[in-house]
Amino acid sequence: MDATEAEFSWIFHEEFASVARTAYLILHDRTTAEDVAQEAFTRLFVNWAKISHYERPGAWVRRVAIRLAVRHAQRERIRVALLRWVEPPQHETAAHDPDLMSAIQALPPQQRAAVALHYLEDRPVAEIAGLMSCSPATAKVHLFKARKRLALLLHERDEEGNDAA
Repeated sequence: MDATEAEFSWIFHEEFASVARTAYLILHDRTTAEDVAQEAFTRLFVNWAKISHYERPGAWVRRVAIRLAVRHAQRERIRVALLRWVEPPQHETAAHDPDLMSAIQALPPQQRAAVALHYLEDRPVAEIAGLMSCSPATAKVHLFKARKRLALLLHERDEEGNDAA
């Protein structure tokens, strides 16, 4: 380890816990506070050649973490306020079938997205591919795997008429 790495490592070990604690006092969420502290230290590392010459590099990283935490808290407050006003639309079939909703929630995220776009929004495969940033063949694979998994979860027959279970 060279002298530069040793200096950064020393600052990190000395300051990380207190920077994360300060972020926690702003955010009231330990995981997010640690993420904010890590982001602040990442920025410190990227700018270490310049910041290492400051009289108090620990103060710099703490200011960055505070700014990041405040921004995150503001965004979260706005998100929560918006969620109070916006209720996600519910498809009639899905809303009345808790087993189906539970099965859809059990799918991997890409398959859930493909199912929502195709069956709930009635979008064609080409459009789904564009929205999911994948090829039409990949979108078809997501839909195929989702249908197979849903048939298994819902104890229904697959497309060939075989029991899924």
